[in-house]
Amino acid sequence: MRFEGTDTYIATPDLMLAVNAAVTLERPLLVKGEPGTGKTMLAEEVARSLKRPLVQWHIKSTTKAQQGLYEYDAVSRLRDSQLGDAHVGDIAHYIKRGVLWEAFESESPAVVLIDEVDKADIEFPNDLLRELDRMEFYVYETQRTIRARHRPLVVITSNNEKEFPDAFLRRCFFHYIRFPDRETMTRIVDVHFPGLKKSLLKEALEVFFELRDVPGLKKKPSTSELLDWLKLLLAEDIPPEALRSTDKKVIIPPLHGALLKNEQDVHLFERVAFLARSGR
Repeated sequence: MRFEGTDTYIATPDLMLAVNAAVTLERPLLVKGEPGTGKTMLAEEVARSLKRPLVQWHIKSTTKAQQGLYEYDAVSRLRDSQLGDAHVGDIAHYIKRGVLWEAFESESPAVVLIDEVDKADIEFPNDLLRELDRMEFYVYETQRTIRARHRPLVVITSNNEKEFPDAFLRRCFFHYIRFPDRETMTRIVDVHFPGLKKSLLKEALEVFFELRDVPGLKKKPSTSELLDWLKLLLAEDIPPEALRSTDKKVIIPPLHGALLKNEQDVHLFERVAFLARSGR
């Protein structure tokens, strides 16, 4: 089976090509792009489209590579030994399976999402190289080797906040999700809001892309934030003309809190909009 997008996820031809290339090469797919461009959702939709189980690993700054394999709870075993618990003799009782262990022992080929890998320590990707290459790892406590029944499709996402080691990059198929153009964005909106009035969509997209073009924004609004804004506009029954008020006192669009997420960007947009209206 090939990934060709889904009814709820608009995938560009180059993105579909990247997913299918990673499947063919049996290499991890490293996906970079702005936050909110659908990187996490991609793994979910690929799993749904290819009818594969999905195993998710959301990375934090404190996450260690070992946690993706397994964790041995020595503290609990020590406590149980002091209490005379019958389980203490079975060391396997104190081993917690990680995401990769679950994927390796899946009855059918899985999709593994390693989400926002750039949040972790710089050594995190290198610490998984051997396991992702060989599709196996060794559990020292039980002296057992865990081998993948089926090679999973590994989707690794990054917000492009740090560079990765060359050894890690060599083992991945890379794809950068470009921010959607107006045509693609229209298709994305149609999926989430079928039947949306064309006049409202046109004005909303004009405001959205003009806002993204403002130089100096700390955080440009993303696709997910546009969808949130449209949901609010519909809920509040905001007419299209309200998005471009002729009132000079109304500089900023209604419900802008869905798009602009800090006070510096709000003030910057207000200044730019005021200067534009003043014709300076």
